[in-house]
Amino acid sequence: MDINFDLKIFSFSRKVSITKQGVQFGIIAVTVLASIIAPYWGSMTILIILLAALAGIPALLFLLKYPSLGYIFILLGGWFVPFKGPGGFNVSILTVILMLALWLLDMFIVKRKFEFVHSRVIRPAVYFMVISTIAFGVGQIRWFSFANQAPLDAQIGGFAIYFFLLATMIMTANILHDVRWLKAIVWTFVGLGTIYVLFRVANITVVDKIYAHGVYANSMFWTWLVALPLSQAIFNDNLKPRHRVVLFAIVAATFYVAFVQQNDWKSGWVPPAVVVGALLALRFRKLAFYAIPFAVIIASYLAIDLIATDKYSWGTRVDAWLVVLDISKTSPLVGLGFANYYWYTKLFSIRGYYVSFNSHSQFVDIIAQTGIAGLICFFWILFEVGRLSLNLLRKLPSGFERGYAYGVFAGIFGSLMAAFLVDWVLPFVYNIGMNGIRASVLPWIFFGGLVAIEQIYSKQLNS
Repeated sequence: MDINFDLKIFSFSRKVSITKQGVQFGIIAVTVLASIIAPYWGSMTILIILLAALAGIPALLFLLKYPSLGYIFILLGGWFVPFKGPGGFNVSILTVILMLALWLLDMFIVKRKFEFVHSRVIRPAVYFMVISTIAFGVGQIRWFSFANQAPLDAQIGGFAIYFFLLATMIMTANILHDVRWLKAIVWTFVGLGTIYVLFRVANITVVDKIYAHGVYANSMFWTWLVALPLSQAIFNDNLKPRHRVVLFAIVAATFYVAFVQQNDWKSGWVPPAVVVGALLALRFRKLAFYAIPFAVIIASYLAIDLIATDKYSWGTRVDAWLVVLDISKTSPLVGLGFANYYWYTKLFSIRGYYVSFNSHSQFVDIIAQTGIAGLICFFWILFEVGRLSLNLLRKLPSGFERGYAYGVFAGIFGSLMAAFLVDWVLPFVYNIGMNGIRASVLPWIFFGGLVAIEQIYSKQLNS
């Protein structure tokens, strides 16, 4: 039953109607807020919560009406709000959690029906979430009697990173129903990224204080800032020449900063270089076949050169991989749980030292935390996203959508390279950490956006 009343303030008069669903949402919001406030009443914490709640009310109202707007909030909040809570908790992951809650409540309370899109990409993501949940439970077992386990908050943080990033992809696939929203997300990301790059090109270092460190110090920022504009510049036939030139200029400026200004940081320019190679191979497919021997020679030379210029780092990384994989043999199927292996490494010698360390490899981290089952699901997700990209390339009309599919396909290879270098795609809580979600959320949003395009065009073709 709706609630109707007349609102009169001085000369202002209006009839107000509150729906039953609105009342239900309000009760839930007040209950959650009261439960948070009660334990901290009278402290500085409660003041911060109240201020955040007041600032968040308009955002919440917008999200209720336009759920897709949340992705803009993820970028703006995560990139420009420096707030870091326990373990690096930030606005990006807070917005993701809020969006997930609203999406589920909308299905449960408003629609009263749980509906999820049908796509081959979703299944391995769900399996990975289930395996992560099992791994979290298994992580409560004390695998080595002479070593401490990771604190519970670190385990929860590691689990949250995996769970909510995977959930972001699934949610994106389900709530994006209009390509215009996807365009808004992509161009907002490219626009904000370009502003940062241009400031860096001009050596205006104050920009590093405006943008959160977890954004520009993350390989995913640089990888996707090349993948999306370059794919549009090459494959979007609807672009005007001047727009195409602008996109090429953005990619060139990005490489200038990543390769020239910060050449020593391999994660900044190697994955984007892989993206460029993948896009050029797709654009010039006939030439790409004949160029394979030369590409192998160049790649081999670069790999040898990169290792030679940083032998100690690469050597210690390989040693770390071997030690962590040896530890992982204790629970190979579902891993040791989140963050635990970091505490177990003290029992094993690495170059004569008994210290805690992380693997500096996404793949080794996944094995150690969620086992071989988790690694299979990780590669399965990327395989299905790549497969979907190739299928859509042949079906989508020329324009933004086709360029986007090319960009995601190339972005997979860049993300794989970044994952080989460090845990950029699914951050490890004791390395990139939860603060890295500010940029690590990008590939999962864009993967989900590709599934959304699949759903949009499948409906159009069937109608």
